Amino acid sequence: MIDGVEQLIAVASGKGGVGKSTVASNLALVLAESGATVGLLDGDIYGPSVPTMFGVKDAKPQMGTTPQSFVPIEALGLKVMSMGFLMPQDEAAILRGPMVHSYLKAMLERCEWGELDYLVIDLPPGTGDAQLTLCQETPLTGGVVVTTPQDVSLIDARKGLQMFRALNVPVLGLVENMSFFECPNCQHRTEVFRHGGGERIAEELEVRFLGHVPLDPAVVLGGDEGLPVVKRDPESPAARALVNVGHGVREEAARRAASEIPGMRF
Repeated sequence: MIDGVEQLIAVASGKGGVGKSTVASNLALVLAESGATVGLLDGDIYGPSVPTMFGVKDAKPQMGTTPQSFVPIEALGLKVMSMGFLMPQDEAAILRGPMVHSYLKAMLERCEWGELDYLVIDLPPGTGDAQLTLCQETPLTGGVVVTTPQDVSLIDARKGLQMFRALNVPVLGLVENMSFFECPNCQHRTEVFRHGGGERIAEELEVRFLGHVPLDPAVVLGGDEGLPVVKRDPESPAARALVNVGHGVREEAARRAASEIPGMRF
Protein backbone atom coordinates (compact mmCIF):
# COMPACT_ATOMS: atom_id res chain seq x y z
CA MET A 1 0.00 0.00 0.00
CA ILE A 2 1.01 3.62 -0.51
CA ASP A 3 0.78 5.40 2.80
CA GLY A 4 -2.05 7.93 2.92
CA VAL A 5 -3.52 7.11 -0.50
CA GLU A 6 -7.11 5.91 -0.38
CA GLN A 7 -7.76 4.90 -4.00
CA LEU A 8 -5.46 4.26 -6.95
CA ILE A 9 -6.91 4.51 -10.45
CA ALA A 10 -4.85 3.43 -13.46
CA VAL A 11 -5.57 4.84 -16.92
CA ALA A 12 -4.39 2.55 -19.72
CA SER A 13 -4.51 2.02 -23.46
CA GLY A 14 -3.40 -0.87 -25.59
CA LYS A 15 -1.50 1.53 -27.85
CA GLY A 16 -0.18 5.08 -27.93
CA GLY A 17 -1.77 8.06 -29.66
CA VAL A 18 -5.31 7.67 -28.34
CA GLY A 19 -5.23 10.61 -25.91
CA LYS A 20 -4.70 8.57 -22.74
CA SER A 21 -2.67 11.28 -20.99
CA THR A 22 -5.28 13.89 -21.90
CA VAL A 23 -8.02 11.75 -20.36
CA ALA A 24 -5.92 10.98 -17.25
CA SER A 25 -5.01 14.64 -16.68
CA ASN A 26 -8.55 15.92 -17.04
CA LEU A 27 -9.90 13.01 -14.98
CA ALA A 28 -7.60 13.98 -12.11
CA LEU A 29 -8.81 17.59 -12.30
CA VAL A 30 -12.48 16.57 -12.36
CA LEU A 31 -11.95 14.40 -9.27
CA ALA A 32 -10.24 17.34 -7.54
CA GLU A 33 -13.11 19.68 -8.43
CA SER A 34 -15.44 17.35 -6.54
CA GLY A 35 -13.55 18.32 -3.37
CA ALA A 36 -11.13 15.37 -3.29
CA THR A 37 -7.39 15.57 -2.75
CA VAL A 38 -5.78 14.15 -5.88
CA GLY A 39 -2.35 13.17 -7.18
CA LEU A 40 -1.33 12.38 -10.77
CA LEU A 41 1.57 10.09 -11.68
CA ASP A 42 2.78 10.35 -15.28
CA GLY A 43 3.94 6.80 -15.93
CA ASP A 44 4.99 7.35 -19.55
CA ILE A 45 8.76 7.12 -19.07
CA TYR A 46 9.66 7.47 -22.76
CA GLY A 47 7.26 10.30 -23.62
CA PRO A 48 6.19 12.20 -20.49
CA SER A 49 3.64 14.86 -21.47
CA VAL A 50 2.04 15.84 -18.16
CA PRO A 51 4.62 18.56 -17.29
CA THR A 52 3.80 20.37 -20.53
CA MET A 53 0.06 19.83 -20.16
CA PHE A 54 0.14 21.43 -16.70
CA GLY A 55 2.54 24.25 -17.56
CA VAL A 56 5.26 23.04 -15.17
CA LYS A 57 7.80 21.55 -17.58
CA ASP A 58 10.71 23.43 -15.96
CA ALA A 59 9.82 22.41 -12.40
CA LYS A 60 12.17 20.24 -10.35
CA PRO A 61 11.03 18.14 -7.35
CA GLN A 62 12.51 18.98 -3.96
CA MET A 63 14.14 16.35 -1.77
CA GLY A 64 11.80 14.76 0.74
CA THR A 65 12.06 14.24 4.47
CA THR A 66 13.74 10.84 4.17
CA PRO A 67 16.76 9.72 2.10
CA GLN A 68 16.02 9.17 -1.61
CA SER A 69 12.51 10.58 -1.30
CA PHE A 70 11.13 13.62 -3.09
CA VAL A 71 8.14 15.95 -3.02
CA PRO A 72 5.69 16.06 -5.95
CA ILE A 73 5.09 19.26 -7.89
CA GLU A 74 1.95 21.24 -7.07
CA ALA A 75 0.01 22.14 -10.23
CA LEU A 76 -3.61 23.32 -10.59
CA GLY A 77 -4.47 21.88 -7.19
CA LEU A 78 -2.94 18.46 -7.91
CA LYS A 79 0.21 16.74 -6.69
CA VAL A 80 2.03 15.75 -9.88
CA MET A 81 5.04 13.51 -10.54
CA SER A 82 6.62 12.72 -13.90
CA MET A 83 9.85 11.50 -15.45
CA GLY A 84 9.76 14.81 -17.31
CA PHE A 85 10.79 16.53 -14.06
CA LEU A 86 13.85 14.32 -13.67
CA MET A 87 15.57 14.64 -17.04
CA PRO A 88 16.21 17.36 -19.66
CA GLN A 89 13.36 17.92 -22.11
CA ASP A 90 15.38 17.11 -25.22
CA GLU A 91 17.05 14.02 -23.79
CA ALA A 92 15.69 10.62 -24.81
CA ALA A 93 15.04 8.04 -22.08
CA ILE A 94 17.10 5.11 -23.41
CA LEU A 95 16.15 2.45 -20.89
CA ARG A 96 15.59 -1.28 -20.88
CA GLY A 97 12.44 -2.77 -19.37
CA PRO A 98 13.79 -3.41 -15.86
CA MET A 99 15.00 0.21 -15.60
CA VAL A 100 11.60 1.51 -16.68
CA HIS A 101 10.02 -0.57 -13.96
CA SER A 102 12.53 0.77 -11.40
CA TYR A 103 11.79 4.39 -12.29
CA LEU A 104 8.04 3.79 -12.09
CA LYS A 105 8.33 2.18 -8.67
CA ALA A 106 10.58 4.99 -7.45
CA MET A 107 8.11 7.68 -8.54
CA LEU A 108 5.25 5.75 -7.00
CA GLU A 109 6.79 4.70 -3.69
CA ARG A 110 9.46 7.34 -2.92
CA CYS A 111 7.26 10.31 -3.70
CA GLU A 112 5.80 11.94 -0.58
CA TRP A 113 2.21 12.03 -1.77
CA GLY A 114 0.76 12.79 1.65
CA GLU A 115 -2.95 12.23 2.25
CA LEU A 116 -4.76 11.61 -1.05
CA ASP A 117 -8.30 10.54 -1.82
CA TYR A 118 -7.20 9.49 -5.31
CA LEU A 119 -3.93 8.86 -7.08
CA VAL A 120 -4.45 8.69 -10.85
CA ILE A 121 -1.71 6.71 -12.61
CA ASP A 122 -1.24 7.43 -16.31
CA LEU A 123 0.22 4.07 -17.35
CA PRO A 124 2.65 3.74 -20.26
CA PRO A 125 0.91 2.73 -23.51
CA GLY A 126 0.75 -0.98 -24.27
CA THR A 127 0.66 -4.09 -22.11
CA GLY A 128 4.34 -4.81 -21.49
CA ASP A 129 6.45 -5.64 -18.45
CA ALA A 130 6.18 -2.21 -16.83
CA GLN A 131 2.39 -2.17 -16.96
CA LEU A 132 2.07 -5.78 -15.82
CA THR A 133 4.44 -5.40 -12.88
CA LEU A 134 2.90 -2.12 -11.76
CA CYS A 135 -0.59 -3.63 -11.82
CA GLN A 136 0.60 -6.74 -9.97
CA GLU A 137 2.48 -4.89 -7.24
CA THR A 138 0.09 -1.97 -6.68
CA PRO A 139 -3.30 -2.41 -4.97
CA LEU A 140 -5.33 -0.65 -7.66
CA THR A 141 -8.92 0.34 -7.01
CA GLY A 142 -9.54 -0.11 -10.70
CA GLY A 143 -8.52 0.71 -14.25
CA VAL A 144 -9.89 2.92 -17.01
CA VAL A 145 -9.21 2.05 -20.66
CA VAL A 146 -9.00 4.73 -23.36
CA THR A 147 -9.54 3.99 -27.05
CA THR A 148 -10.44 5.68 -30.30
CA PRO A 149 -13.29 4.35 -32.49
CA GLN A 150 -11.36 2.76 -35.37
CA ASP A 151 -10.80 -0.98 -35.46
CA VAL A 152 -7.01 -0.82 -35.08
CA SER A 153 -7.40 0.96 -31.72
CA LEU A 154 -10.29 -1.21 -30.58
CA ILE A 155 -8.16 -4.34 -31.01
CA ASP A 156 -5.60 -2.86 -28.62
CA ALA A 157 -8.29 -1.61 -26.25
CA ARG A 158 -9.43 -5.20 -25.84
CA LYS A 159 -5.87 -6.08 -24.85
CA GLY A 160 -5.86 -3.35 -22.22
CA LEU A 161 -9.15 -4.60 -20.79
CA GLN A 162 -7.95 -8.20 -20.79
CA MET A 163 -4.70 -7.14 -19.09
CA PHE A 164 -6.63 -5.67 -16.16
CA ARG A 165 -8.84 -8.74 -15.91
CA ALA A 166 -5.92 -11.16 -16.12
CA LEU A 167 -4.31 -9.33 -13.19
CA ASN A 168 -7.54 -9.19 -11.15
CA VAL A 169 -7.79 -5.41 -11.46
CA PRO A 170 -11.42 -4.23 -11.61
CA VAL A 171 -12.26 -2.33 -14.80
CA LEU A 172 -14.03 0.92 -13.93
CA GLY A 173 -14.94 1.65 -17.53
CA LEU A 174 -13.96 2.48 -21.09
CA VAL A 175 -13.69 5.90 -22.77
CA GLU A 176 -14.00 6.48 -26.51
CA ASN A 177 -11.78 9.49 -27.27
CA MET A 178 -11.76 11.44 -30.58
CA SER A 179 -15.24 10.06 -31.08
CA PHE A 180 -16.44 12.65 -33.60
CA PHE A 181 -15.94 16.26 -34.69
CA GLU A 182 -18.73 18.82 -34.59
CA CYS A 183 -18.14 21.98 -36.60
CA PRO A 184 -18.50 24.98 -34.24
CA ASN A 185 -19.98 27.09 -37.08
CA CYS A 186 -22.54 24.84 -38.74
CA GLN A 187 -22.78 22.05 -36.10
CA HIS A 188 -22.28 19.43 -38.80
CA ARG A 189 -20.99 16.25 -37.21
CA THR A 190 -18.18 14.26 -38.85
CA GLU A 191 -17.15 10.85 -37.56
CA VAL A 192 -13.46 11.11 -38.47
CA PHE A 193 -12.44 7.75 -37.02
CA ARG A 194 -15.88 6.12 -37.28
CA HIS A 195 -18.00 6.08 -34.11
CA GLY A 196 -19.44 3.81 -31.45
CA GLY A 197 -16.82 1.06 -31.43
CA GLY A 198 -15.86 1.76 -27.83
CA GLU A 199 -19.44 1.53 -26.66
CA ARG A 200 -19.87 -1.73 -28.55
CA ILE A 201 -16.80 -3.31 -26.95
CA ALA A 202 -17.81 -2.10 -23.49
CA GLU A 203 -21.19 -3.78 -23.89
CA GLU A 204 -19.63 -6.94 -25.29
CA LEU A 205 -17.11 -7.23 -22.43
CA GLU A 206 -19.64 -6.10 -19.82
CA VAL A 207 -17.86 -3.02 -18.52
CA ARG A 208 -19.25 0.47 -18.02
CA PHE A 209 -19.05 2.79 -21.01
CA LEU A 210 -17.91 6.13 -19.60
CA GLY A 211 -18.61 8.29 -22.62
CA HIS A 212 -17.73 9.68 -26.04
CA VAL A 213 -15.15 12.50 -25.98
CA PRO A 214 -15.24 14.52 -29.23
CA LEU A 215 -12.34 15.92 -31.20
CA ASP A 216 -12.15 19.50 -29.98
CA PRO A 217 -9.58 22.23 -30.77
CA ALA A 218 -9.91 23.39 -27.15
CA VAL A 219 -8.18 20.16 -26.04
CA VAL A 220 -5.13 20.93 -28.21
CA LEU A 221 -4.96 24.55 -27.03
CA GLY A 222 -5.29 23.53 -23.40
CA GLY A 223 -2.52 20.95 -23.67
CA ASP A 224 -0.14 23.35 -25.41
CA GLU A 225 -0.88 26.23 -23.04
CA GLY A 226 -0.49 24.18 -19.86
CA LEU A 227 -4.15 24.40 -18.85
CA PRO A 228 -6.15 21.20 -19.54
CA VAL A 229 -9.49 21.71 -21.23
CA VAL A 230 -11.73 21.23 -18.16
CA LYS A 231 -9.95 24.25 -16.66
CA ARG A 232 -9.30 26.28 -19.79
CA ASP A 233 -12.69 25.94 -21.47
CA PRO A 234 -15.14 24.13 -19.15
CA GLU A 235 -18.12 24.74 -21.46
CA SER A 236 -16.48 23.17 -24.51
CA PRO A 237 -17.92 19.87 -25.78
CA ALA A 238 -14.80 17.92 -24.83
CA ALA A 239 -14.69 19.40 -21.32
CA ARG A 240 -18.33 18.54 -20.68
CA ALA A 241 -17.73 14.99 -21.90
CA LEU A 242 -14.63 14.62 -19.71
CA VAL A 243 -16.54 15.89 -16.66
CA ASN A 244 -19.10 13.13 -17.25
CA VAL A 245 -16.25 10.61 -17.56
CA GLY A 246 -14.86 11.79 -14.23
CA HIS A 247 -18.23 11.47 -12.51
CA GLY A 248 -18.61 7.95 -13.88
CA VAL A 249 -15.16 6.93 -12.64
CA ARG A 250 -15.89 8.34 -9.20
CA GLU A 251 -19.18 6.43 -9.01
CA GLU A 252 -17.55 3.16 -10.07
CA ALA A 253 -14.63 3.61 -7.68
CA ALA A 254 -17.03 4.32 -4.80
CA ARG A 255 -19.11 1.28 -5.69
CA ARG A 256 -15.99 -0.87 -5.80
CA ALA A 257 -14.75 0.46 -2.45
CA ALA A 258 -18.17 -0.14 -0.83
CA SER A 259 -18.21 -3.77 -1.97
CA GLU A 260 -14.62 -4.48 -0.96
CA ILE A 261 -14.05 -7.16 1.67
CA PRO A 262 -11.46 -6.14 4.31
CA GLY A 263 -8.16 -7.87 3.63
CA MET A 264 -9.15 -8.78 0.05
CA ARG A 265 -8.34 -7.05 -3.22
CA PHE A 266 -11.99 -7.01 -4.25
